[in-house]
Amino acid sequence: MILAVVNQIPYAKVATYGQIARLAGLPKHARLVGRVLSHLEPDSDIPWYRVINAQAKISLKQQDQHGHNIQQQKLMQEGVVLRGERVDLKRYQWNGQIEI
Repeated sequence: MILAVVNQIPYAKVATYGQIARLAGLPKHARLVGRVLSHLEPDSDIPWYRVINAQAKISLKQQDQHGHNIQQQKLMQEGVVLRGERVDLKRYQWNGQIEI
């Protein structure tokens, strides 16, 4: 269910680990969301990079071959503006509407 919820996050929007846990029916299991996402294959179509922590910071420190943060690069490609490692949740946070 976690991956199904993450897959619903719209283009150029983000959600927090806790938000994903709640929407997946697993309140207070934000760390489980992180664990599930950490096991995705690198070429997965699941938009894992749209999930950030509760402080509005990108969480993963993975870097590409040029030393750029992969999560930050993917968000910027979608037009999500970061200030340092933070995302403006008022502007970019997904409202949680799930399409069934």
